Amino acid sequence: MDLPPAPDPRPSAAGPRGRSCPSGAVRPPRRRPPGPAPLPLPAGLRAGLGHDAVGIRAEHGERILARLPRAGCVFADEERWWWIVPAGSDVGLTWPPGVHYAVGDPSWTRPRPADRPPGPRLVHGPDGDSPYTAPIPLYFLVCRLTGVPPRWSVAP
Repeated sequence: MDLPPAPDPRPSAAGPRGRSCPSGAVRPPRRRPPGPAPLPLPAGLRAGLGHDAVGIRAEHGERILARLPRAGCVFADEERWWWIVPAGSDVGLTWPPGVHYAVGDPSWTRPRPADRPPGPRLVHGPDGDSPYTAPIPLYFLVCRLTGVPPRWSVAP
């Protein structure tokens, strides 16, 4: 029996990200990169948590994929491998330099020069019906491969 997807538990764009948090600091609003249409995930996958993408240099792609206990959708082009993660996986984490964190539906579908391929292609699909890669194991692997110590905060 298929259950309907759960509603997005995250607050709306007018929610707390633009307001002050208990410590009094103001959270900056998340900016969505410009771009036309979202990247379509393969049919049948549930992305009820929304999705962001983590882009890592292509030279690290296969090593990371081989070391993850479970990977969701992974896309690749000649420059980067992109892991689909739940929306908000950047909150409290400092991703290493050179790692691209795309907020919202990744917009790599914007026009490209004619001599370049149209965009990333799916190189790994999940075993189940979830498109997500767990962001914390991905984060630690990326930090290790780039030689950057992990940094995070408990306050979003």
